[in-house]
Amino acid sequence: MSTIASPDSITLIRPDDWHLHLRDGAALASVLPHSVRQFARAIVMPNLKLPVTTVALAAAYRERILAALPPGMAFEPLMTLYLTDNTDPDEIRRAQDSGFIHAVKLYPAGATTNSAAGVTDLRKCYQTLEVMQETDMPLLVHGEVTDNEIDLFDREAVFIERVMRPLRRDFPELKIVFEHITTRDAAQYVAEAEGPIAATITAHHLLYNRNEIFRGGIRPHYYCLPVLKREEHRLALVTAATSGDERFFLGTDSAPHAVHAKEASCGCAGCYTALHAMELYATAFDQAGALDKLEAFASLNGPNFYGLPVNGGTITLQRESWTLPATVPMGEHELVPLNAGEQVGWKMR
Repeated sequence: MSTIASPDSITLIRPDDWHLHLRDGAALASVLPHSVRQFARAIVMPNLKLPVTTVALAAAYRERILAALPPGMAFEPLMTLYLTDNTDPDEIRRAQDSGFIHAVKLYPAGATTNSAAGVTDLRKCYQTLEVMQETDMPLLVHGEVTDNEIDLFDREAVFIERVMRPLRRDFPELKIVFEHITTRDAAQYVAEAEGPIAATITAHHLLYNRNEIFRGGIRPHYYCLPVLKREEHRLALVTAATSGDERFFLGTDSAPHAVHAKEASCGCAGCYTALHAMELYATAFDQAGALDKLEAFASLNGPNFYGLPVNGGTITLQRESWTLPATVPMGEHELVPLNAGEQVGWKMR
């Protein structure tokens, strides 16, 4: 377990990121080192412009990630498949046999970045879900409905009633991760549910409520999906993350977008936190007086759910003020990290 030498320093078993966007090509090469510096492994999202829908595509993407690793750095990309209305059940068996694919991702069609090929009706996937339950392949869920008539801030709660409850009734042994939860409804649902279900929580949803998007004007780099919610929901997420409940673990949902794609008339959703993820989580747990709970959340609960070994090695975070850069490279472009130009009170050594 972690050793806290003083209130100003904490050493943790090396953590993992259970929800990460790495993109591809030059963008991948630019952002990958930020995650590798902190995390031993990461669940890599499959929503590339050409979705990663097959084992062959996942294998090729994995090789591109490994080829982009900085020299001398160790990192294991845990690959995922993108679920569609037409995913072949046999592709799940091939994924299970691959040894490098660790989950399948459900994007409701139109829910977020590059989700146009996502699922339009989950009932179309039932044969595939049966094989996933049979092979113990986890389903990672972007938990929002996409109906235009449903208020943006209610879409997670409605998803629980319309989709999650029927799904888990029909597939009670299917392992599910309710990803990047944002509401008290989701935190309570996961905490109280029976069976193999867990949830990831981002640093930005622990630290900020929806006011942050509009503080002093529209701040596009705080816009993400699922969107930041009211303060009561942020507080519920903090309670869940710091509770010691092994169902909750770290997933940054760090999402790199070039400046011009965020600062636009119709900007992309996503917060870039890979640069300083563990510093942000330390800030959130410190504010809650729960630094002693950070290691379980960051380093233990995820491997336990996925049936993987806990990492060797450690990282150390020190209480130290430093200023985030205004931008960082992203291929031929620049991207703006969350809190750009502001000070952070923890620093990883």
